[in-house]
Amino acid sequence: MTPTRFRRLAIASAATTIVLFAVGGLVRGSGSGLGCSTWPGCEPGRLFPAGTIHSLIEFSHRTLAMIVGILTFACAVGAWRAFRNERGIFLPAVLAFPIWVVQAALGGLVVLTNLEPKWSVSAHFVAAIALIAAVTVLAANAWAQAGGPGLQGRVDAAFARLAVITTAVVGILLFVGTYVRASDSQLVFTDWPLMDGRLVPALGGAATVMFAHRLLAAASLLLVMWVAIRIWAMPQRPKAVVTLSSVALVLFAGQILSGAANVWTRLKPWAVVAHVGLSVLIWATLVALATVSRRLAAEGGTPENVHTFSRDGHKRSLRETTSAYFWLTKPRIIVLLLITTVPAMFLACRCTPSITLILATLLGGTIAAGSANAINCYLDRDIDEVMRRTRKRPLPAHRVTPEGALRFGFVLGAVSFFFLSITVNALAASLALSAIAFYVFVYTLWLKRTSAQNIVIGGAAGAVPALVGWAAVTGTVGLPALLLFAIVFVWTPPHFWALAMRYRGDYAAAGIPMLPVVRGEEETRRRILLYSLALFAVTLLLVPVAHMGLVYLTTAVVLGGAFIWRALKLWRHATPALAVELFRFSIVYLAVLFASVGADSLIAGRP
Repeated sequence: MTPTRFRRLAIASAATTIVLFAVGGLVRGSGSGLGCSTWPGCEPGRLFPAGTIHSLIEFSHRTLAMIVGILTFACAVGAWRAFRNERGIFLPAVLAFPIWVVQAALGGLVVLTNLEPKWSVSAHFVAAIALIAAVTVLAANAWAQAGGPGLQGRVDAAFARLAVITTAVVGILLFVGTYVRASDSQLVFTDWPLMDGRLVPALGGAATVMFAHRLLAAASLLLVMWVAIRIWAMPQRPKAVVTLSSVALVLFAGQILSGAANVWTRLKPWAVVAHVGLSVLIWATLVALATVSRRLAAEGGTPENVHTFSRDGHKRSLRETTSAYFWLTKPRIIVLLLITTVPAMFLACRCTPSITLILATLLGGTIAAGSANAINCYLDRDIDEVMRRTRKRPLPAHRVTPEGALRFGFVLGAVSFFFLSITVNALAASLALSAIAFYVFVYTLWLKRTSAQNIVIGGAAGAVPALVGWAAVTGTVGLPALLLFAIVFVWTPPHFWALAMRYRGDYAAAGIPMLPVVRGEEETRRRILLYSLALFAVTLLLVPVAHMGLVYLTTAVVLGGAFIWRALKLWRHATPALAVELFRFSIVYLAVLFASVGADSLIAGRP
């Protein structure tokens, strides 16, 4: 058998196996596990079903299982004949068929014992995981053996280990999940993402199992995100690895939502089917990712450079290392972000919130912003090395290792979420986490290097702190909070475009399609003026919606007029000095405007 023909057979086996267990999820979710009352026949004395919907679903599952058995047997024969010296193909091929036999036998036991004992249901699913792993490893290695496309490039050994660890943790998550299903513990907590209103519930019995399941899910999500970010930052990233890691991340996000839907809908069949089906797809994707990564790393991947010494050859001191990690967080930007948090809290309260709540919200928001900025530094280290404005940052200056910066960013992100969840509330924590994800995946990884609208859409991440402040006080997101969000969102483009005009040459050298580079300074100045007018209008909308008083109205009109006047000057006279003047004024504008929100709220809240 030729490598190409065997590759097609292996891929067919893997695809059919994945469909088989996706249908198994339908069997589980629709309650069709006993749709066929006997085994191997469907009805007493009959091979085929009588025609009920449950019997048809179960019979289609059994039919697919037989097809998988035939395909895995054919793969074993083909591997025995042609690939006995290729361990990556031979071993999974000869293991897949025996695993299928065990899986089929367990399926029969489940039917014959009327889904009892519970361990048989769990064992059936574990065998399914093992079978999917075997056929996926087989298909991935056969794809590589036949020279399949998308494998050009290299990954380093550290990434391959990370992919394997991620796959192992997700495998444990699936095992715990099947125990949760088998023990009917899915609704031991009827709220999500909390557990009996708490982040860490009272443990014992089924509560412990569900808590472990959710904790593993959170850890798995972090690892999948880590894998996606690591591969996107590699200079010679293979297309197949990028695709697999991206698909895994999207599927895992959908899996978390389907898990929430299981709780919110009290186990509606569609939610259960989606949860099981997505778990199968995630598992297969990660197994393929780990297999391909290990193969590419073994073929010559090289690790990233590690910088433990300064440029003069001396080992870095603790103070130097601490300072480098501190500057990874971009503290100047964090201060600007937090300017919008406290006034939103004052507006939500119409009073002075407790100092403890303010400090907890600010600390959690600071850690979250630091997380996003550290990961951004990791992803943009190649750009930062080209641009004069950013060459002295820790990564271009080789004061921090790339892997260390990424780990630091992830730790900060996890700490911020759990800290805000415990000290503030789950909504504020989730909003902060969403801002990190948006800034990293939507702005840094997607838009920044591909679209002139990068800062327009990406500015949403910087507007989230206003929502966090409001949610910290109310536990909700109201219309006034959305308007505060909109103010920062509309303010961001003219603020950043003014800076981009000053450093247009740097952005052009780095290949970043900022508006002044792509559309020219004239169009940039025109859009700065248009956004300034829109900003003025949005700030005035807050007056009727949030019942703002004279303090805020006067401030918004005066500051808005000054902003438009400077934008008009820049539109008429394109000079670097005017661009810098507008940029600096925009910072003062935002700070004073939001200070007036807080002051006006205090005045309006007095008896």
